[in-house]
Amino acid sequence: EGYILGKTVKKVSDDVFYLNKGDYTTCDAEKPHFSIRANKIKIIPGKKIITGPAYLTFFRIPTPLIFPFGYFPNNDKKSSGLIIPSYGESANMGFFLKDGGYYLTLSEKMDLSLKSDIYTQGSWNLKSLLRYNNRYKYSGNLNLSYGNMKNSYVGFPDYSEKKDFNIKWSHKQDQKANPSLTFSANVEAGSSTYHRNNSYDDNEYLKNTMSSNINLSKSWNDGFFNNLNLSLRHSQNTSNKNISLTLPDVSLNSKRVYPFKLIGNSAKTQWYDKISIQYGMNTKNTISTIDSLLFTKNSLSKFRNGMTHNIPISSSIKVLKYFTLTPSFNLTERWYLNRIEKTWNSNDSTLTTDTISKFTRAHDYNLSTGLNTKIYGLVEFKKSKIAGIRHVMSPNISFTFNPDFSDEKYDYYKTVQINENGETQNYSIMENGIYGSPSNRESGTINFSLGNILDMKIRNNKDTVETFKKIKLIESLGISSSYNIFSDSLNFSNIRLNARTRLLNILDITFSSDYDPYVTNTDRTNRINQFELSTNKRLARLKSFTTSIGLSINDKSFSADKDENKDEKKEEDENRDFYAIPWDLSANYSLTYDKGHNIATFADTTQSLTFSGNLKITKNWKIGFRSGYDFDEKELTYSSVDIYRDLHCWEMLFHWIPLGYHQSYTLTIRVKAAALRDLKYEKKKDWFTPEYD
Repeated sequence: EGYILGKTVKKVSDDVFYLNKGDYTTCDAEKPHFSIRANKIKIIPGKKIITGPAYLTFFRIPTPLIFPFGYFPNNDKKSSGLIIPSYGESANMGFFLKDGGYYLTLSEKMDLSLKSDIYTQGSWNLKSLLRYNNRYKYSGNLNLSYGNMKNSYVGFPDYSEKKDFNIKWSHKQDQKANPSLTFSANVEAGSSTYHRNNSYDDNEYLKNTMSSNINLSKSWNDGFFNNLNLSLRHSQNTSNKNISLTLPDVSLNSKRVYPFKLIGNSAKTQWYDKISIQYGMNTKNTISTIDSLLFTKNSLSKFRNGMTHNIPISSSIKVLKYFTLTPSFNLTERWYLNRIEKTWNSNDSTLTTDTISKFTRAHDYNLSTGLNTKIYGLVEFKKSKIAGIRHVMSPNISFTFNPDFSDEKYDYYKTVQINENGETQNYSIMENGIYGSPSNRESGTINFSLGNILDMKIRNNKDTVETFKKIKLIESLGISSSYNIFSDSLNFSNIRLNARTRLLNILDITFSSDYDPYVTNTDRTNRINQFELSTNKRLARLKSFTTSIGLSINDKSFSADKDENKDEKKEEDENRDFYAIPWDLSANYSLTYDKGHNIATFADTTQSLTFSGNLKITKNWKIGFRSGYDFDEKELTYSSVDIYRDLHCWEMLFHWIPLGYHQSYTLTIRVKAAALRDLKYEKKKDWFTPEYD
C-alpha cells in the first residue's frame, strides 16, 4: 500500500532494490501531499521496506519530524509491532499517554493487542484484546480491562481512589458450521463506574446496564424432541448496583404432535385432526441482589431454583365459516428442592418463617377457549385520486378457567396464626418459588379485545406497473379488558387502549393508556364496587398513559418524484446544490403520565427528548451532533459534536463534549492508509472527575 519514488534505483537481485534519495507515500495525487523522505531505502518486494534516517515532508517541504529509521511491512500478512500512544491532559488526573502498547500476531487465526493508559498523577489502566477467527467455523474476541483511577494527590482533602475493571467476550459460530448444534456468547461485566470513567465513546458512556448471554442449542430433525437450549445470563444495573444471575436456564421442548391425525385414515381433514399436544420442560437457578453481596458466604443460599413441566393441548377449528375457535387445556407440574413452613411462637408472639430442604411438587391446570374473526369495511372512490379506504377489525373473545388449589387435599397451602388475637392466614408452601404457586382461588376470566387497522389506496397514474400505492393511516388501534365471573366485586379489569401509526414515512407515533372503570372511596385509598359511568357520567378514569413521537428525516425525505415533468424540476434548479447536500435528523420525545396509587393527588409525569443529526456540508466536510433535554432539571443532557474533514490522503476528526460530567475534546489528524495509521497528531483534554463509590 503506497508509492515509492527515487532519483536512483539499483536492482541487486529480483528480490532486492536500493533507492537513493527516495520518497515513500500513500498519497495518489500527481504531486503527493506528503512523503517520508530518506537518502537510503531498501525494498524487498512483497515483504518489507527499510529506510535509514528519514523525515516527513508536506508539499515537498521538509518538517522537523525526523525518524532514526523506517520499517514498513509490504505484504498482506499481519505482523507484530508497537502501538503508538496518544497524549493529552486531564484536569483532575494530569497529563497522560493513552492506548500505547504492543500488537502480537499469534497465528493466522489469532492476534493480541496489549495497551495501557498512564497519567502523571498516578492513575493507570491496562487493556488486552484477543481476537480469533477460524474461517467458516467461528470467530470472536475477548477484551479485558483493569485500572486504578486516582483523583488529586495523596494527602489532599479531595484525594480519592477507585479500581475499575471490565470484561467483554463475544463469540459467534458460523451458521453453516453445524446447524444442529450452535454456541454463542455475548458477555459484559465489570465495575459500575468503568464506562463513565474510561470511555470516550458516546454509546458506551451512556450505558447504564451490562448484560451477558451464553447460549448452547441443540436441535433434532427426527425423534420426539425438537430442541434443547442451555443458557447462562447476567444483568447488571450500574445506577442502582442491582445484579441478576441465571446459572443455568435449561429448556427442552418436543415437537408438536397431532395424535388423531396419525391414526386417522380419512382423506378429508376432520376437526379432531387439528388437536395437538406438546411437552416443554424448563429448569433454572437464579439470584437477584446488589453487586457487593454477590460473592459473600451466604450468596449460594440466596439462589432460587426449580423445574417446571408443561403439556399444552390445543386445537384450531373453523366455526360458521368466518370464525376460528381455539380451545386449549394446559397442564403444569412444578418441582422445588425446598418448601416454606411458618409457625406462630406464642412465647414471644412472633411469626417464624423457615425454609426446609425437601423435595416439593405441585400440579395445576387451566382450560381456555377463544373465538376470533376479521371484519372488513371498504369505501371506494371512482373519480378521486384516493381509490379507497379499508378498515379491518379483529374482534377476539376468550374464556379462561383456573380452579382453586388451596383445598387441604392438595396440601399446597397451610394455615398459620399471625397475631395474638388468633387471626389466621393461608400461605403457600411454595411462597417465592421461581415458578410461582398454583392458584389459591377459583377464577373464570372473560377476555375481550378489538384490534383495528386503517389503510388507504391512492392511484398512481404515472406508473404503469404499480397503478396503486398503499398507505397505512393507522397501523394498529386496540382496546382490551376482562371480566372475572367468580369475583364477588370489582369484576372488570382496567381498560387498556393502545395505538401506533407512521405518518408521511417520517413520523412514528405510539400511544398506550390504562383506564379504571371503578370509582374510589372518599379518601381515595381504595377502589369500590361502583362504576364511574353511574357516578361521574364517564366510562372510566384515566390511570396512566405513555406516548412517544419519533421523527426521522433526511435529504431524500422530501425529494421530488422521479417522474415529475421537466418544467416542475426547473423550478428547483436554483437550489439544486442545497437539495443535494446529504443530511439526516432524528428526534424522539416521550411522555409518561402515571397516577400511581389511588391516594395520589398529583400524577407523576416524566418527559424525555433526544435528538441527533448529521450534515455533509461539502464533499470534504461533515458534522454530526447528538443531545437531549431534561425537563426536570431544565437543562441539556449528554451532548456531543463531531466534525470530520477529508484531507485527501489525510483526515481530521474532532469530537467535543461541551458540557456535563464527561466534558472533553479529542482532535485527531492522521493518514488514511492503514500502513501509516500511526502517523498522526492526537490531542485529548477533559475536565471530568472520576466517580468513586
